[in-house]
Amino acid sequence: MPRLWNETIEAHRRAVHDAILDSTAGLVAEHGLPSVTMSQIAEETGIGRATLYKYFPDVEAILVAWHDRQVTGHLQQLAAVRDRAGDAGERLEAVLEAYALMTYERPHGTELAALVHRGEHVARARQQLIGLIRDLLTEAVETGDVRNDVAPDELASYCLHALAAAGSLPSEAAVCRLVTVILDGLRPPR
Repeated sequence: MPRLWNETIEAHRRAVHDAILDSTAGLVAEHGLPSVTMSQIAEETGIGRATLYKYFPDVEAILVAWHDRQVTGHLQQLAAVRDRAGDAGERLEAVLEAYALMTYERPHGTELAALVHRGEHVARARQQLIGLIRDLLTEAVETGDVRNDVAPDELASYCLHALAAAGSLPSEAAVCRLVTVILDGLRPPR
């Protein structure tokens, strides 16, 4: 087949795939996870059930794919924040704050969160996130912005555990205070 045809077909498949993910997320947000069916998703997406089943075997698989797309987008956002101009300390602070706000804004303690926060894609994303923060910490150690008496891998793990608290905070102002406390803990001892 001609290349243009293959590219057009692939673009169509990606568009249908994304529409399925978006429709499913919308239905779950509106009706709750237990009540969403493959028939509803097909109708909402504007495709036949047989077509839907060519893409996904069940609602859970759709939601895992949706979450994977969300996580990938968050990692890309964090990388963009990291790549902005500024010294190592400023970039570290910006990434920690961006991640804290992402954690604050995502749903916690829901059936959906329990479903999508398991699996290989979550473990892989966590490793990428630890690597991103570890690399920023390593740079900040070299510039004297971060303590050098604790290994960057250990500090990265500390940061992620501390930032998890953002999910239970009452406001964005509280999230910013959390980041300030974390940064104070990263500074070299006096």
